[in-house]
Amino acid sequence: MKILILGAGKMGTFFCDLLSFDHEVAVYDPDPKRLRFTYNAERFTGLDEIDAFAPQLVINAATVKYTLDAFKAVLPHLPETCILSDIASVKTGLPEWYTSCGHPYVSTHPMFGPTFASLSNLSNENAIIITEGDHLGRIFFRDLYQRLSLNIVEYTFEEHDRTIAYSLSIPFVATLAFAGVMKHQEAPGTTFKRHMQIARGLAAEDDYLVSEILFNPNTPEQIELIEARMAELLDIIRRRDSQAMKAYLARARANIS
Repeated sequence: MKILILGAGKMGTFFCDLLSFDHEVAVYDPDPKRLRFTYNAERFTGLDEIDAFAPQLVINAATVKYTLDAFKAVLPHLPETCILSDIASVKTGLPEWYTSCGHPYVSTHPMFGPTFASLSNLSNENAIIITEGDHLGRIFFRDLYQRLSLNIVEYTFEEHDRTIAYSLSIPFVATLAFAGVMKHQEAPGTTFKRHMQIARGLAAEDDYLVSEILFNPNTPEQIELIEARMAELLDIIRRRDSQAMKAYLARARANIS
């Protein structure tokens, strides 16, 4: 298959490395410096170069802020039968755009961002495949993710957004709260250092990505749950209620068991 990857960032390069030995792959990025380490694939910096390549599948790996812009820019240079795909963690605006773009499409979300996951070992990671869209496109990504030993879950766009509000918004908010009260420690403990590592990883993420994940319409409900649990914990601590603390800890252990 002839596959065009939009964006030569960490995920774009990852997909290029993954696919280029089994498919004819090209990577488009307007910044030639980002293409320096692209291996075993054609490298495009101009949209006109895409015309002759005539891809059968486009994987949009552009930064989430530019996902739709990247699609709109490349659309006039694609064959009508070309399948469009994205791997965005934020699907805002994509369902509506896909239905009007005139191309078959498939949307997935590899739940292994390069900040924390080891891209060389993904056996404990997950991927979401959106149930709407092109059947053959879904089969392609299912086969690809199975090769990586990923746990694959299928959701609608709406179910995806609800899941992301839970699985990303809660740790993001908890980490931002930790970072918000942070001060330098001369002799940090192990738990502190682990939290700090996560906080630094989140701080390295793109501001737009973090904002869009937190601006998910389903996020406020999750934050309200955190507020309720924190208020309960604060009350227990102030009252020094050992029995209530024991029950709180038991419930927490049960939730993560």
